[in-house]
Amino acid sequence: MVKDGKINFRQQIQLATLLIAVCVFLSGCIGKKPKVYRVGIVSGVEAFANIADGFKDKMTELGYIEGKNIIYDFQRLNADRVGEERVVKKFVDKKVDLIFAFPTEPALAAKAATQGTNIPVVFAISTIEGTNLIEKVHLPGGNITGVRYPGPESTVKRLEILHELVPHAKRVYLIYDRNYPAIPIALEGLRLASLSLGITLVEDTVNNLEELKSAIEKRVESGDIGIDAILIMPDILTHSADGFATILEFANKHKVPIGGCMGFMADLGALFSFFPDNIETGKLAAGLVDNIFRGTQAGTIMVTTPKCCLRLNCKMIQELGLKVSEGLLNRADEIIR
Repeated sequence: MVKDGKINFRQQIQLATLLIAVCVFLSGCIGKKPKVYRVGIVSGVEAFANIADGFKDKMTELGYIEGKNIIYDFQRLNADRVGEERVVKKFVDKKVDLIFAFPTEPALAAKAATQGTNIPVVFAISTIEGTNLIEKVHLPGGNITGVRYPGPESTVKRLEILHELVPHAKRVYLIYDRNYPAIPIALEGLRLASLSLGITLVEDTVNNLEELKSAIEKRVESGDIGIDAILIMPDILTHSADGFATILEFANKHKVPIGGCMGFMADLGALFSFFPDNIETGKLAAGLVDNIFRGTQAGTIMVTTPKCCLRLNCKMIQELGLKVSEGLLNRADEIIR
C-alpha cells in the first residue's frame, strides 16, 4: 500500500523486478532477427521448370518475400541423373530449410539425400505408384509430401480422348523409355483400357533419343508403319524437345494423329494435351511448404493431386478430317483454333 505518496520497500522490489522483466522482453524483441528460410529447388526436366514460377508466386502471396524472409537456390537440369544427385547433396550440405524437387527422379534423389536429417522434401509431378517415394497418400511418412503426378488415371483418360477423336484408330503406337518410373503403372492401366475400347497397343521400347529415332526409321523403311494413331507416354524422353520433335515429324509426314500429354504438345501439333498445369502445380506445392514452415511435419501432410487440363487443337483436328463432339468441346479447358 502507498502511504503519503511513498512506496514501501516490498513494493519497490516488485516494481524493480517488473521493470527488469519488461526490459529483457523488449531487448529480446529488438534484437531478434526474423527467420529467413532457405529453399533449394531442383527441376529435373526443362519442360517442368516453370513449376518454380507458380511456386514462387504463391509463396509471395503467402507472405514469403524473396530476398527478405526467403531465399531460393534454383537449379535447372534436363534428364541429368548424376547432376540431380549432386544438386540435392549440395542442398543438404548447405543445410537448407526445405528441398522442392520435381519431377520423379529429383524427388527420389532428394528423399535419399535427406535421410538422417531434419530437412523436409516437397515434390511435384512425381509418380508415387511403385516408386517407394511415399508410404500412403494420406500419410506419406518420413519428412516428405508433395503434389503427385496423376499418372494411372490421366494416361488412361488420354487414350479415351484419343479414341473419341479418332474412333477408327485400332492400332495405337506407344514408344517409350522402358526404365522410366511412371511407365509400368501407365502400361497396366492402358492395357486394360485398350481391351474395352477394342484397341491394339503397338509398342516400341527405347532407352535414349538415338534408339527412338532408330525405331521410327525402321517403321518407315518397312513400307508399312503399322499404326493408326500415336499416344505420347509419360516419360522424359518423349517429353523432351528433341524426342517430341522426332515423333511429330514422323506423324506429320504420315498424317498420323497424336494424343498429347503436356500442354505444349497441343501447341505444336498434337490433337490435344491432357496434363496438370505447371503453374497451378507449383502453387499447390507452395501451400504444402507453408504448412511445413508453420510447424507441421511434412510426412503427416496428405499428398495432393492436381487437376488435369484438356487443351484441344481444333486446327489440327480439322486438318486431319476429324470431328470433335460438343461434349468434348464443353469439357475442354482451352481450345486452339
